[in-house]
Amino acid sequence: MPEKAAKKRSKRVNYVPLFLMMLPGVAYMIVNNYLPMFGITIAFKNLDYTKGILRSDWVGFKNFEFLFRTNDFAIMMRNTLLYNIVFIFGGLLASLAIAVMMTEIGQWKVAKVIQPIICFPNMVSIIIVAYLVYGFFGGDGWINNTLLHGNGISWYSEPKYWPFILTMVHFWKGAGYGSIIYIATMSGIDKGLYEAARLDGASKWQQITKITIPIIRPMIILMTLMAVGRIFNSDFGLFLQVPMDSGALYSVTQTIDTYVYRALMKLNDVSMSSAASVFQAIAGFVLVLASNLMVRKLDPDSSLF
Repeated sequence: MPEKAAKKRSKRVNYVPLFLMMLPGVAYMIVNNYLPMFGITIAFKNLDYTKGILRSDWVGFKNFEFLFRTNDFAIMMRNTLLYNIVFIFGGLLASLAIAVMMTEIGQWKVAKVIQPIICFPNMVSIIIVAYLVYGFFGGDGWINNTLLHGNGISWYSEPKYWPFILTMVHFWKGAGYGSIIYIATMSGIDKGLYEAARLDGASKWQQITKITIPIIRPMIILMTLMAVGRIFNSDFGLFLQVPMDSGALYSVTQTIDTYVYRALMKLNDVSMSSAASVFQAIAGFVLVLASNLMVRKLDPDSSLF
């Protein structure tokens, strides 16, 4: 018996060093992710800096009226949702196309051309991208002076062009990052599958559609579900800085985030902006749950939970 007890003790793993290694990460997560959640209460209060958050007066859902009763609510909701729907599915196709060209068809000359183009905007800030866009579309920009031979278009006062410009800039800025994730996933695919498919006479397109896409489908679904969770959020820099905050373009560039920012700068009401953030978070959370439920019914192995 004593020998058996000694063997059991020798097989026990000492988890104390592992827990000690985990402590900094857990502490960071608590401080960065969980403690700020206390600030949700600001959305339901009339924040008074002299009283502090705890002693400020409760106002219930009054701060949410700032969003739902404004005359611009329909416009900013339309812009936020429609742009994000295009960004989610269009960005998915763009990222997949680039990832496939960089891995499955690596011998293509176009891959060498695409790589620096898609990496460049990810290395610079949105402010620099905004000025690059201005260099193309500004009054003295390359398009007006070169392509239109001086018979320029007033791009920053013509809303009809900007849904296409903003979509193009978003894909240029984000497709490279998305493709990196898919490239990493594709690198784990067994190369023997492709060799067997080639021996059976499968074309490159058949290898992509029958092997690559089905294997990385869980990652595609995961990335899509994460994007759906932020469908009520918008790229603040894209919609504010790229159009140079032009008032003539508000009908196609006004989103929830830019509206809250402009209202905050004018009214200096933190409670109202906090209410907008709470609305975005709750709406996104509900959409993720609904989307995940649908995925779980169709393909249980690809759902988040």
